[in-house]
Amino acid sequence: MGVGAGRCGGGAVVGVRGVAVVTGAGSGIGRAAAVALGAGGFAVVAAGRRGGPLAECVGAVEAAGGAAVAVPTDVADAGAVRSLFAAAVEWRGRVDVLFNNAGVMPGAAVVDEVSDAVWEEAVGVNLTGAFYCAREAFAVMRAQDPRGGRIINNGSVAAHAPRPGSIAYTATKHAVTGLTKSLSLDGRPFGIACGQIDIGNAATGLTEGLTAGPGAGAGGEPSFDVAHAGEAVRHMASLPLGANVQFMTLMATAMPYIGRG
Repeated sequence: MGVGAGRCGGGAVVGVRGVAVVTGAGSGIGRAAAVALGAGGFAVVAAGRRGGPLAECVGAVEAAGGAAVAVPTDVADAGAVRSLFAAAVEWRGRVDVLFNNAGVMPGAAVVDEVSDAVWEEAVGVNLTGAFYCAREAFAVMRAQDPRGGRIINNGSVAAHAPRPGSIAYTATKHAVTGLTKSLSLDGRPFGIACGQIDIGNAATGLTEGLTAGPGAGAGGEPSFDVAHAGEAVRHMASLPLGANVQFMTLMATAMPYIGRG
């Protein structure tokens, strides 16, 4: 799978902080992170299933002063993920950051109403896809010179406090936390850091119907501007490899997460 739209040519990284691969970059948190990373000096490889939104993401990164390319990718396909990282290395010679963000949130359903297809898609994208991307990123980071890099997994507050009727999403997000911990340990000998951002109610298409804007009342939970999630990812990515945000929780201040409120 070749490199898609983008104005910058191949070769070694010049004048940028590093190369960041962002999955699920066509919308929501992924797009916000891609724009923030690009504005912060990273060359961005934008990955996702839909070519049109990826091209729009590349345009937004470039408008923010960054460099980006689009690589259409289904993270649940191991071969497509291998091609994604090969394209990143072909474009800029290395990978310094993976924001492992691609995910799906099935509609609310109690456990005996969850179909095989819904369960398998959630596991395939949220967990297996995250593993495939982390495995390829790790292999590149371990072998490149200078060695090392950073993997940032998008967890969720659902990894700690689930909503009713969310068993597939909640189970996979708990599993992402295990992935983060294992990657952190495996990466230490190779200069590879791994952290996780758990986001609660960023205003995106995934949260439509759950939220109703800042300060929402009984009709919907409070939310916050998704741009803040992108800025948080950029902060995590910008740290020197000797420092790591292991877990960050970023949420709407008044969302029902802490205690009973």
